[in-house]
Amino acid sequence: MTDEIQVRATTESDGSAVWQLIKKSGALDLNSSYCYIMLCDIFKETCAVACKGTEIVGFMSAYRRPDQPDTLFVWQVAVNEQTRGRGIAKAMLQELLNRKGNKLPIRYVEATVGPHNIPSRRLFTGLAGKQGTECKIVEHYGQSLFPEGINHEPELLFRIGPLRDRS
Repeated sequence: MTDEIQVRATTESDGSAVWQLIKKSGALDLNSSYCYIMLCDIFKETCAVACKGTEIVGFMSAYRRPDQPDTLFVWQVAVNEQTRGRGIAKAMLQELLNRKGNKLPIRYVEATVGPHNIPSRRLFTGLAGKQGTECKIVEHYGQSLFPEGINHEPELLFRIGPLRDRS
C-alpha cells in the first residue's frame, strides 16, 4: 500500500459513499443506504474506511460479537477496483486490530466467506499466518438457510486466533 492511502475510523457522513462503493463492487450483498449510515456512525469503533484524498476507496465493517466480546466479526470488506491488490484490506484490518481505546483486547477474528472469494480467504489466512495462530474454517451458513429462489453460496466461517497481544 502506498502512503497516499489513509485508513481511519468511519463517520456517519461516510455512509453514502460506502453504499456507492459496495454497489459498484458488484460482489457483495448491498444493504440499504440507511444501513451503511448506521454502520459508519454506531459501529465507528469497529468499522474503517481507506481514503485516497477525499475519495473512499475501501471499507471494512465489523463488530464485537455480543456473546464473545473478545471476538471481532468482520462483516463486509470492499476495495474499489482501481486500488485492489495494494494491501488496503489488510491495512484496514490491522488498523481495526491496533486501534487505541479498545478496552477489551481482540483475541479472535471471525468472518464468513464464500468458497470462491479468494481475496477474502487470503486476507484471513494471511492474518493467521502473520500471527502464527490457527485459522479454523467450517461451513457455517449453508445454502438451505437462504430464501428459496436466492442463489447464494454457502458461507464458510473463518475463525482466527488466539491473536498475540499487540500492545
